[in-house]
Amino acid sequence: MNKPQLTLFAILALLGVSCSEAPAPTGAPHHIDIETRADLHAWFRYAPDRPVVVSGHRGGMVAGYPENCIESFGKTLTMMPSFFEIDPRLTRDSVIVLMHDATIDRTTDGSGRVSDYTWEELRRFRLKDRDGKVTEFRIPTLEEAIQWSRGKTILNLDIKDVPLEFMSDFINRLNPPHVMYTVHNARQARLLLDRDPDAMFSAWCKNLSEYRAYREAGIPASQMMAYVGPMMLADRQPLYDSLHRQGIMCMISVAPTHDRRATETMKQHGYELEITSGCDVIETDYPYLFQDLDLNRR
Repeated sequence: MNKPQLTLFAILALLGVSCSEAPAPTGAPHHIDIETRADLHAWFRYAPDRPVVVSGHRGGMVAGYPENCIESFGKTLTMMPSFFEIDPRLTRDSVIVLMHDATIDRTTDGSGRVSDYTWEELRRFRLKDRDGKVTEFRIPTLEEAIQWSRGKTILNLDIKDVPLEFMSDFINRLNPPHVMYTVHNARQARLLLDRDPDAMFSAWCKNLSEYRAYREAGIPASQMMAYVGPMMLADRQPLYDSLHRQGIMCMISVAPTHDRRATETMKQHGYELEITSGCDVIETDYPYLFQDLDLNRR
C-alpha cells in the first residue's frame, strides 16, 4: 500500500464538505462538492482502499429522464453520488449544447443535424428518454450544465465537434473548478494543458505505449484519470500497476458490455464482477443500478 495516498484519502474524507462525497440524508441529493482545481485533482487520486467510483455515461439514464439532460443528473444524485460524462456539440451559431449524436433524431422529437440549427431553434424540441418516450425536458447548453452542477458533482467533457481551442477558451472564461476533459491521446492533452495548466483529464490510456506518450508529453500524473477500456485485462496488469504507482485511477466503461444485458438484474450481476476486477471507476449508462451494490473492492 502507498501510505501517502492513503493519508491523502483519509484527509479528504475528514474534510466532509470540500472535495467530498458527503452522505446524504434519506431522500436528499448526494453531492460531490469541488471548490478548487486542487480539490478536483485530489478527488481523482488513487487509493487502494477507496470504494469504486461510479460515472454516469452521457449523464446517466433513468426511465423518463433522457441522456445529456440536467434533470437526469439531478435524478441520479437523489439516488447515489456520481460524476457525469457529457457530450458537447456546437450549434450553427456557435453555442455549445449537450448532444451525443451529430443529429437530434434519436434523442428528441425533431430531426436534422445539431450544426444546422441555431440555439433558439433547438430550444423548441423536447428530449426523449432511453425508451423513446418524449419528455418535457429540453436540450441544455453546456454553460447551463456547468452552472447547475457547481457544488453538486463533476462534469467530464467528451468533446464532439467543438474545436479544442474554442472549448478551452470557453472553459477558461467560466473557470469552473469541477470540469474535466476527456482526451483521446497525448497530443490533445498537451494542447489543452498549454492553454490551461490546471486542466484535469480523463485520458484514453489502454496500453503502456499510450501511457509513455502522456508522460513524454509532460502530462502530470496528478491531473490524469486513465480510461483503460471496457474491462480490466490480466495481460495489462503492468499498465494498471504503473498507473497506480503514480496515483492515477483506472476507469472502465460498461456501456458496451454489461449495460447491454437484457434485464436490470443481469446488468447488476455484470457490474458486481467488475467491482472486484481491480478497476477504480466504472462508467455506466445506468448509475442508479449501482445504488444497492457493495462498491467496496475485495
